[in-house]
Amino acid sequence: MKDLIATSLKYQSGQLLVLDQHQLPHNEIWLDCQSVPGMVSMIRKLQIRGAPLIGIGASLLLADMAKRGIAEAALIEAANTLRAARPTAVNLMNCMDRMVSVLRDRGPAAMMQEAELIFEEDIALCERMSLLGADLIRPGSNILTHCNTGSLATAGVGTAIGVINKAHAQGKDIHVWVDETRPLLQGGRLTSWEMKQLGVPYTLICDNMAAMLMAQGKVDTILVGADRIAANGDFANKVGTYSLAVNARYHKVPFYVVAPYTTVDPACPDGSAIPIEERKAPEVQGVSGSFGDVIWSPEDAAVYNPAFDVTPAELVSGWILDTGVFSQADIDEGALSSFRL
Repeated sequence: MKDLIATSLKYQSGQLLVLDQHQLPHNEIWLDCQSVPGMVSMIRKLQIRGAPLIGIGASLLLADMAKRGIAEAALIEAANTLRAARPTAVNLMNCMDRMVSVLRDRGPAAMMQEAELIFEEDIALCERMSLLGADLIRPGSNILTHCNTGSLATAGVGTAIGVINKAHAQGKDIHVWVDETRPLLQGGRLTSWEMKQLGVPYTLICDNMAAMLMAQGKVDTILVGADRIAANGDFANKVGTYSLAVNARYHKVPFYVVAPYTTVDPACPDGSAIPIEERKAPEVQGVSGSFGDVIWSPEDAAVYNPAFDVTPAELVSGWILDTGVFSQADIDEGALSSFRL
């Protein structure tokens, strides 16, 4: 298998390496990943994260295992284990199903070619989304984004951040409001890091400041990513996205979701059928990172910690996919339910 290199994932000289996103933005540490338990642990700890990227990473691991001569039954078991690592992100499931299908139809050797194809396809998908989305961005726009949707979450330039990057490269003089994204601060730690790397002017805010900025007329567009899009256009994304959508509707701010076709789940009828991962209490009781741990709540404080929420389709201005920009009318006519993965 040839070398494949992205911002936070690389397969180089026969070694799969993952950039530890826990350590960003202060330390850039690459972790070796050679086993299914290792990859599952990295996915659950969010050392590797982003719906597209975890599917790609898991695919590369399976391909490497096939290259090492692991038996077909063990490869299928590995795919099933990886598939279940995060229940909300459908990209991971789609990638594992795709790899298993290739294994059964064409044998282990074909898995290496398929993993390369998945990696390179994501780069192309991101480029198409960024071009389509940038056409919707007016010069001088103030764009608000949530969580992290850039090259740390994909093999390519990203989904929502890919659009931001393209609009910036086109000289549109944009500015980005970066939601910190509690409880794990993917915006504060990761999106801020990416904005700096890209040279995009940005300002970091607490999540609960977004509505005030909209009321002040300081937000022109909201761009977010997705972990699963149902056939009716409802979608799951990092918790806090639904609040943004409600506030955007009230303040008449365009609200777009940006995602590749691999995030669409045509078998999922609506948002109520999307499983929502719940995470451990310490993530809300305090904060941890490269700086150490800080705990601010009582140790026995009851905690509710869903990783995602579901935004109803009626609150979405448009779905920016690699295949086009879809309106509410397109969705109502079944544009997503006819997707074939």
